[in-house]
Amino acid sequence: MSTLSLILNSISLVAGLSQSATNGPSTLGTLNAPTLPAFLTNNPLPNGFPWSTDTANNTNPYTNSPTTGVIRPYDFTISRGFKAPDGVNTSVILINGQFPGPTIEANWGDTIQVTVHNQISGPEEGTSLHWHGILQKETPWYDGVPSVQQCPIAPGSSFTYSFKADLYGTSWYHSHYSAQYAAGIVGPMIIHGPKNVPYDVDLGPIMLSDWYHTPYFTEVESLFAKEPIGQPPANPPPKSDNNLINGKNNFDCSTLATGQACVSNAGLSKFKFQTGKVHRLRLINSGAEGIQRFTIDGHNLTVIANDFVPIQPYTTNVVTLGIGQRTDVLVKATDAANAAVWMRSDISTTCSITNQPHALAPIYYPKANTDTTPTTTAQVYSDAHCGNDPLASTVPFFPITPPAQPATTKEIVINFQQNSTGYYVWTMNNESFRANYDNPLLLLANLGNTSYPDDPQWNVYNFGSNSSIRLVVQNLVGAAHPMHLHGHNFWVMGEGVGPWDGTTPHGQNPQRRDVQILQPGSATNPSYLVIEFNTDNPGVWPFHCHIAWHVSAGLYVNIMEQPAKITEQQIPSVMAETCRNWATYANHTVVDQIDSGL
Repeated sequence: MSTLSLILNSISLVAGLSQSATNGPSTLGTLNAPTLPAFLTNNPLPNGFPWSTDTANNTNPYTNSPTTGVIRPYDFTISRGFKAPDGVNTSVILINGQFPGPTIEANWGDTIQVTVHNQISGPEEGTSLHWHGILQKETPWYDGVPSVQQCPIAPGSSFTYSFKADLYGTSWYHSHYSAQYAAGIVGPMIIHGPKNVPYDVDLGPIMLSDWYHTPYFTEVESLFAKEPIGQPPANPPPKSDNNLINGKNNFDCSTLATGQACVSNAGLSKFKFQTGKVHRLRLINSGAEGIQRFTIDGHNLTVIANDFVPIQPYTTNVVTLGIGQRTDVLVKATDAANAAVWMRSDISTTCSITNQPHALAPIYYPKANTDTTPTTTAQVYSDAHCGNDPLASTVPFFPITPPAQPATTKEIVINFQQNSTGYYVWTMNNESFRANYDNPLLLLANLGNTSYPDDPQWNVYNFGSNSSIRLVVQNLVGAAHPMHLHGHNFWVMGEGVGPWDGTTPHGQNPQRRDVQILQPGSATNPSYLVIEFNTDNPGVWPFHCHIAWHVSAGLYVNIMEQPAKITEQQIPSVMAETCRNWATYANHTVVDQIDSGL
């Protein structure tokens, strides 16, 4: 019996495992999970709001974000453990003993302060945390990428990140050390801001993630097999074993061949709808590889934001999310008070690789039995397109026009090829990235060292003082890539397959976001993604595919922006101290960097 049949044919949905066994102290996916407020109120409220009179349509968030002076402190301890999110007892790495990690919540303009304690042992590993989508203006050293802005946090050491919540909406944080976040080091990050569309209830974060029963390090090792020159790769990318909603799903234990402890009815995430009310759902693809298709049986979804960008609402019955992408949707509860319906998220079997693509979670109306199994019918949609919704559908709420012509343009070609040592790697312009944990690029640039002719594997593109950059990315391989740029929301000028015709939908106000899916292509018919951004944030910013296994194999470049201004930055001394701690650790321990490092 498949996992899907196992769930749909269940007489009831009483969980067979405790919340502690599946997810630790996390309440996400339980009926006890709190709804979110419109904003936090334990702070000043000038003109009735933390952000005063700023609104979604009168304030440019990139140039005029508020500064509240309020600090939101968090304390994270990262350590190993065992959890069974889908009933299969799995070795994981957790924040504060829970999966997903704690929800970070702040108001627009607050300062988020997170102290991270690296207690990973058996074996030890370095770590770092990246705050996905945060611009990090004025604090580029807290972006959280080892070898780029910082050295890894050494085992037994602590490090405090402090940064402004400079945009608002839905996002997440995750480890950026190797493919470590696939082991469980992820959590939602909600920044309250002005509403662009009214709604009644904020259901909070809904994290959608593929899931692997094999430790991430073993999966990464399997990616890299040395082959005779000219021979095709022997090891295919790893297939995910399951799909989770807020860290939960069931699994058909009879399919396990490994002898792992397993309970087939571990327990699904559950949600409540209030009859007649409009609910905000904050969708986050926090997985390692799988493109997600999100639906709710019998209900339409009104899209109101993509990543950290509020957009003009449009209605659909399915939302597509690549790794790292977020989409906020509104759903009106139009069914009877005793109704129970399925929320579903399916890993695309056209665009991704998985052994079990289906994740389900029941939604209960107020008078429904909260253990009953819904009998509703799935939405019908096409799984043929390995990309996001058409750019013509997505219009940012606050209009910003790109420059008439970019100051500079760079073409980048993505390929998968064998290197000189016989290993297959992903390349960007024929170079595969490899990190040097000991020498963060931002710290080198701050000292005036901005050229690295002896280290081409660092993949640094120095754009000097150019005021804007256009990247034209071509994909020669039949795999999709959710491309993520740190430090910016970029304009999506064009995307598709074949030659770009130079036109941009809504050219005076194109889609902006921080992750966009680059469709599959081929050597004879490449796909393309054209993005553009202003260089208003001096720093060294990663631009990479967000599939964990792809960036592990080198699909990554660094954008060096306004290097002369980087030399003027006053970088806190704690960054050098973190590198000294890492050097002390690395000098007496062999750091097994089996992949790109990121």
